[in-house]
Amino acid sequence: MRPDALLPLFAPLDSLPGIGPKLMKPYARLLGREMPRVINLLFHMPSGFVDRRARPLIAEAVPETDVTIEVQVDGHQPPPPGSRAPHRTFLSDASGDLVVVHFKIEPARIEHMLPVGARRWLCGRISLYDGMRQMTHPDRILDAAGVERLPAVEQTYPLVEGLASGHLRRAMEAALQRVPELPEWIAADLRAARGWPSFREALARLHRPSSPHEATPAGAPWRRLAFDELLAHQITLALVRAQEEKAGGRATRGDGRVIERLMAALPFRLTGAQETALVAIRADLAAETRMLRLLQGDVGSGKTVVALMAAAIAAEAGRQTALMAPTEILARQHHETIAPLAAAAGLSTAVLTGREKGRAREAVLGGLAGGTTDLVVGTHALIQDDVAFRDLALAVVDEQHRFGVEQRLALARKGEAVDMLVMTATPIPRTLVLTLFGDMDASELREKPPGRQAIDTRALPLDRLDEVVAGVGRALAAGARAYWICPLVEETDTSDLAAATERFEALKSVFGETVGLIHGRMSGSAKDEAMARFARGDTRLLVATTVVEVGVNVPEATVMVIEHAERFGLAQLHQLRGRVGRGDKPSTCLLLYRAPLGETAKARLAILRESQDGFRLAEEDLRLRGEGDVLGTRQSGLPGFRLARMEWHAGEVEAARSAAAARVRTDPDLAAPEAQPLHVLLHLHERDAAVRLLSAG
Repeated sequence: MRPDALLPLFAPLDSLPGIGPKLMKPYARLLGREMPRVINLLFHMPSGFVDRRARPLIAEAVPETDVTIEVQVDGHQPPPPGSRAPHRTFLSDASGDLVVVHFKIEPARIEHMLPVGARRWLCGRISLYDGMRQMTHPDRILDAAGVERLPAVEQTYPLVEGLASGHLRRAMEAALQRVPELPEWIAADLRAARGWPSFREALARLHRPSSPHEATPAGAPWRRLAFDELLAHQITLALVRAQEEKAGGRATRGDGRVIERLMAALPFRLTGAQETALVAIRADLAAETRMLRLLQGDVGSGKTVVALMAAAIAAEAGRQTALMAPTEILARQHHETIAPLAAAAGLSTAVLTGREKGRAREAVLGGLAGGTTDLVVGTHALIQDDVAFRDLALAVVDEQHRFGVEQRLALARKGEAVDMLVMTATPIPRTLVLTLFGDMDASELREKPPGRQAIDTRALPLDRLDEVVAGVGRALAAGARAYWICPLVEETDTSDLAAATERFEALKSVFGETVGLIHGRMSGSAKDEAMARFARGDTRLLVATTVVEVGVNVPEATVMVIEHAERFGLAQLHQLRGRVGRGDKPSTCLLLYRAPLGETAKARLAILRESQDGFRLAEEDLRLRGEGDVLGTRQSGLPGFRLARMEWHAGEVEAARSAAAARVRTDPDLAAPEAQPLHVLLHLHERDAAVRLLSAG
């Protein structure tokens, strides 16, 4: 049960004044929740701030910076009836003149806000238009009393269509009134050493900062809230690990016969790194403790084959393996890679995604329950209630950072003392491994399989698009196959889809039916068909969103064009580039960017051109932009983390791990009275896996 103290924070967002059904829709989009709550708004972090202390004269205002200026209203020029022209208001101070422009607004309303002869304060950005200083739609229009109440520093937030900054500001004020005093879960000595406020004060100071420093992730309020989130996560990991240790493990020892047949079926020799990883996994499986190992491998380093070898060991012991991937396209790609090798070694395999229905699904479920299926590859469909195994020994989770701890646990609960192998094609720096997974063993595949081609990587401005299209045309005429990747413009399906669809239509008008399209909103079968047509060569230019980022394997593809490369993270660019260079022909990757590039984007593209080492790129990515890009999912912040930003808060990970480990070691069920505030913390951050473990005792 959620503690009573948290009830005001978990009340529906529309319990705040001024939020009705019309505003709930944009808030749901903004906060990523179908039914957002007050706490979701309070944890909606700022994207920047405005220093309202800058109060120059009109002539002194630096164009395109935020200013607060005092002006006199001299007159109005409403647009003619039926015209689309803006309403202009003429203002001045001792230093010069200013025109304020409003579009699509009632003249009477403007004239009421800015009465002729009155003095007013305007907050906004001044720009130069035809030599005149102009401000379009000021953020604020205030009288003398209003400017007295104006905060010195004001946070700005990400918004969505249908939600203005004023809506969010008023809602945030109302939400802050609801925050109760909660019991303190951070040790007093740590809080004093860091100079951190209480939880309630941290939220108030973050959303109403008194200085520019306090408004940023480096300030004490945000650091405190980030530590809370990291602590909740580390306690969850510590509880899960303690539970696994308490449950003990089961030794899984093979006799080598299936591995031998697999080795004979492979069209290549394992690399040294693959053999080393396999030795470690074999030892883990044979131990009486449960395995939790991370297998990190660069693009094309052969992780899937190592996972198949591990499944062979389980099959030799008469037990089963499940491999869970985050998307249907990746699950099916894994199965296509594995199935022929497994069949040659006498292993039976199956695939289970949301698409398997009726008799096909029943047949797969029957094979798992009866034990006739040695290895199943699937998506989240594997953790549904009606999926049962005769004896699951090994759970392999691919691209683990796209799943939560809860989903990992759900798969592990399908068997007794299940060993866990988590894989990622995005090499993750050690700091992030500790943050995401806690302490775990790790194997790295740093060698590429023999025959992999280096990829010629070039960066070009978008104004040379016509040259790129012509170059792609020459490659297609010579028999090549090519990808054309369109960016995620915002975190919405529609903009992503629009970009890809628009480019598809443009390229189709040049190259005709040889152009295909694949994006995230297509059905699973439509995506598979689009990929199959490309793999067969029916289409030879595939316009795609980032659904092809991982796992897609078409060795004949030798050209990769990435549009708006400056919008992607470094590791994600590396992943996309890894879709080519998989065969025996030279490959090219063209990074199209919109000029001018910022310093970070420039550095990112330069590093990508000079290196194809994913491990080096991951470290550089963390240094340049933060962990969201390392994992290729968001512009900032870890998947599953709303507040912590690794580029700012990495130093708190170790403190959170130490605090969590010390508490769980001495009190594994968090039953002591002094541990009760931690129950509040786990509920606050919705760490359901931990809460369930505690309630189960």
